[in-house]
This record gives sequence, structure tokens and C-alpha cells, in this order.
Amino acid sequence: MTYAAWIGREVRAADRLDEGLAARWLATFDLPRPHPAIMPQGIHFALCTPQAPTASLGEDGHPARDDSADSFLPPFPQFGAGPRRMWASSTIAFHAPIAIGAAITRSSRIAAISEKEGSTGPLAFVDVSHETFANGTLAAVETQSIVYREGASGGQALSPPPLGEGSFIPSDWDAHRVLTPDARLLFRYSALTFNSHRIHYDAPYAHDVERYRGLVVHGPLIASLLLQLAARELGENRVRNFAFRGLSPAIAGEPLHLVMRAQGDGYELAAFADDGRQITRASASL
Repeated sequence: MTYAAWIGREVRAADRLDEGLAARWLATFDLPRPHPAIMPQGIHFALCTPQAPTASLGEDGHPARDDSADSFLPPFPQFGAGPRRMWASSTIAFHAPIAIGAAITRSSRIAAISEKEGSTGPLAFVDVSHETFANGTLAAVETQSIVYREGASGGQALSPPPLGEGSFIPSDWDAHRVLTPDARLLFRYSALTFNSHRIHYDAPYAHDVERYRGLVVHGPLIASLLLQLAARELGENRVRNFAFRGLSPAIAGEPLHLVMRAQGDGYELAAFADDGRQITRASASL
């Protein structure tokens, strides 16, 4: 299948970072209201979210895709009726902080589509470029990479493997925070980002259909927690460039270790499972 018709396809959205959304975001992460009213970095994940009608959602909860001009993302028929979709990575440039009450606009454009052969089979990657403006000022530029792969079979081993006997040792890192994301946190983050992907809230679907060992913690949720760790150590809204990549699923109900250390002119950040399995790799510069 050729994807030339999708390259450059664009959608625009408008929103407002009102007091209610700000309060719900802060409550989700147990953060106090900021003074002045400038929101923490990561709030852009909850702005201008896709608002597909419920009737247009696919079995996995994401908007269904087809080969029409109205479909922002391509269908990838080579993966069958139910391909798995994951947020693979993002690179983000923060240009200006976002204040509570700001009028938000975002343009999203398909920048690239590629196919690769992974260790578990064929993969398709879609790079989406997002530009977010607050009160007409450029606030964030993000290139998000989405990966699609063939749906899981009923006999496929659950992912990730059960926690092993090892343990995460934080002594090599400058900063360390450990928390256990539970179903309540995942539900609230799904609501904030209007994300109806069932792997984050529907345990039987996650286990039986997509073959995950439990509910999967959102990639941008982990990224938001890492940005909060950076804010704790460096100050609010100090990060200029941030990149993160998912390496392995994080499962709700299991400890998540968030760490950070200086590296060259910037910082290395990461998330690890309790047994030392790396979940997310990230980097930041000021």
C-alpha cells in the first residue's frame, strides 16, 4: 500500500485551558495550584485532544481508520482488522509556558510514514507533527511517533514478562522517585486526554485481546511524571527540549521508578520496573 495521499494531511483544533481542566490535571498528579497561574509542562497532552464520535471508534477505542480523505491516519490493512497501536516516542520543544485561561490552537500534520521489520514482525510508523499555540504564541512543537503492529493471537505470551527476582538500584542516579500507578490514575489520565484506548482501563480486553499482563500505563503519563521530576529538581518550566521513547510496557499496580541524572550539557531521565526492566528512555535540556 502507498501512503503518499496521507503525507501532509492536516487537522486543526481549538481548545481553552480553563480552570476546570487545570484543576483536574493538578488533582490527578497531586500537585498544588501554581502561583502565578502557569501550568506544569506536559499539560499540552490534554489540550486539543481528538474528539471522534463514539460511533466512529474502533474495537480498541481509537478512531477507526479507512482509506477515505476524511481519515487522518491510514488503515494499514496488512495488519488485519485489529492492529495494535502504541505511542512509540516523542520529541518536544517547549517554546513558552501555558497559562490557565489561555486560548489554545493546535495544528497536526502527518510528517512521515514508514514500514520496518521488527524482532516480532512487521511494523508501521506514523510521525505526526503537532504545533500548539497559547493565546497566539507558539508554546510547544512535538513530533509524535505512533507504531502499528499485527494484532495479538490468543495463545501469544503475555507482555511484559512477570516481574523477575532482580531489583532496581537507584544509586547511579541523581534523583529518584518511586510510585505505583493504579487504575484510578490511569482512568483519570485517560479522561484528561480523552483517550479511549481500552488497554488503559479495560482489563479483560488488555489481557485477552492485546495480550498484556495487566492495564498498561500511558506513555505520555510516564513522560508527564518525568517532566514533573525534572521540575522538582530544576524548577518549573525550565526544560526546553524533551524526548522520550517507550521500551517496554509499564503495568498498573506495579512500582514505577522515575530517575534523572546530569549528562553532558543536559539530563538523562528514565523509568524502570521494580525488577530493573527499563520502561522508558528520555532526555532533556534547558
